Amino acid sequence: MAQENLVELSSEEAARLASVENNADALSALIEDLSSSSRRTRQLAGRVVHLLAERESDLLVPFIEQLVDALYRPEAQTRWEVLDALTLLVPGHAKECGAAYEGAEAALFDEISAPLRLSAFRFLVVWGATERRRSEKVWPIIDEAIQCYHGDLEYRDMLALLLSFAHGQISGSVAAELAGRLQFDAENGKGSYLRVRSGEIYDSLVKRFKLDNPQKKVRAKKSDAEDEDEE
Repeated sequence: MAQENLVELSSEEAARLASVENNADALSALIEDLSSSSRRTRQLAGRVVHLLAERESDLLVPFIEQLVDALYRPEAQTRWEVLDALTLLVPGHAKECGAAYEGAEAALFDEISAPLRLSAFRFLVVWGATERRRSEKVWPIIDEAIQCYHGDLEYRDMLALLLSFAHGQISGSVAAELAGRLQFDAENGKGSYLRVRSGEIYDSLVKRFKLDNPQKKVRAKKSDAEDEDEE
């Protein structure tokens, strides 16, 4: 993947990436640019941060807090580049990356940018798959996203991510609800990809967690929230 991105680099991006890989001061300056008053500067910084995460992610570990803060910039590109960088940091630093949860949740339901929504979904799925309790935390909004974006172009990519999620460290209750959510598409999905991939995830969950007739959960409406909290 890194090689593919290198082919697409502009001369400015390539020069900036080269400057930060072996220079601590240049790296600090790059991170500071995520807070620049210039939209273009922030976007360039976000792009280079993502590229650096693909090549030498450990260099970004001391700056996770600043990366999380960058998820609140107004433009979509800065946010999706940073989310993709944080996703690459999750395997070794899931606890620290958990601070990005709220920013990722907001990005997941962005009304304008499909790439931003997909990057947010990717982060949440990867982070949620690292631990059972995390899977339970992310599942309600992942479930909502499945329903919201079911007919959108990015849903194909979301399904691929859900397959990885299904093989992660998720809880049995999450596995059952995910299987229940995908059962209809697994049996009746329109289009071979939707049906086959949904079926692959469904069968994997049923076998792994020994599920018997899993059902999708009907979530309480907002007006029922207080009653749900009291249970």
